Amino acid sequence: MSRYISPSPFHTFEPLQHDPLDLIPSIQCSQGGDHSEIKSLEGVPSSILELEEGENPPIDPAMMLFLCSVAWKEDEGMPEPLDRGISRDRIGRFPIEGGNAIEYLLNHTIEKTDDGLHDLLAKLTLGLDEELLGEGGFSSGKGGLELCGWLDKKDVTNLRRAIQKGKWAVDPSEPIDGGVADAFRHLTIILRGAEKRRCGILMRKHN
Repeated sequence: MSRYISPSPFHTFEPLQHDPLDLIPSIQCSQGGDHSEIKSLEGVPSSILELEEGENPPIDPAMMLFLCSVAWKEDEGMPEPLDRGISRDRIGRFPIEGGNAIEYLLNHTIEKTDDGLHDLLAKLTLGLDEELLGEGGFSSGKGGLELCGWLDKKDVTNLRRAIQKGKWAVDPSEPIDGGVADAFRHLTIILRGAEKRRCGILMRKHN
């Protein structure tokens, strides 16, 4: 009998309207029952606007960060994807264990100059981890929500430029022939989509 192999996690890249770092103080206040700042933000969904002042919210910090940072449609529908072609699928589930294309790029590229390439890749895939962020509770929430990291609008442009300058090399130990080039190609399309929309991006993991 063949052994069942579960599919690898899928990653999405959501458009941001608010920088997560700017939201953290307001979210922390809201967790204590003071919702005035979080409710004053532009474009937050009804689940935030309906919070009762003075009462602790039923929403954990990670979910609140997700709800308040992402650029939802006006009817609170899912955000418009940054790419409608194959790139969101190809980079979303990369053919490696864990399916994380950004982690693959970090592990299998060598920076020839300090262009910020690895710092920005790390921020995108690890930025909301407690060790990097300096605050706990913002990377995972109820219902299996898993947030990886983010880039603001300036980061998006800087990362796209660092990739296209080509001042990096592929590590000779790369396990997938052409994997780095393929991951960078699809990531660049996502970044261009964000630049066109003038927004940041949030990386999210789906198991």
